[in-house]
Amino acid sequence: MYVKEVTVQNHVGLHARPATFFIQKANEFKSSIWVEKEERRVNAKSLLGVLSLGIVGGTPIKIIADGADEQQAVDSLVKLVESGFAE
Repeated sequence: MYVKEVTVQNHVGLHARPATFFIQKANEFKSSIWVEKEERRVNAKSLLGVLSLGIVGGTPIKIIADGADEQQAVDSLVKLVESGFAE
């Protein structure tokens, strides 16, 4: 299991469009991936799950992966979040 914490950079947070980019990136990996905000954990490959967290800009989240490509998956998703989803 591999875990990293990152703060969401873009002002609007993980609303529909950035969440879609996030999920598409998560689905590129074989590992099981989760997003955690304040002790609530959801499947990072589920749009409804990610949107249900209500993540806004400036919110720290944890990205957790478990599987063959867990480190690459987490590092790739952290990089995407840090980029502000190109917004």
